[in-house]
Amino acid sequence: MTSGIKRIWKVVRQLSGDDAYERYIEHHKEFHPDEEPLSREDFFKQWQENKWKGVKRCC
Repeated sequence: MTSGIKRIWKVVRQLSGDDAYERYIEHHKEFHPDEEPLSREDFFKQWQENKWKGVKRCC
């Protein structure tokens, strides 16, 4: 039962974007091993800026 809960929790984290930094680190290690990854704080700051830049409304 515990493993089922862990799998559900993993899916919830993926859908909500809560595991975005962990996925970013995995990607970075695989494709950019010679570069320094962003800190968790800088990653989320950049993510927020990209998400909210520009006009997002109709009027």
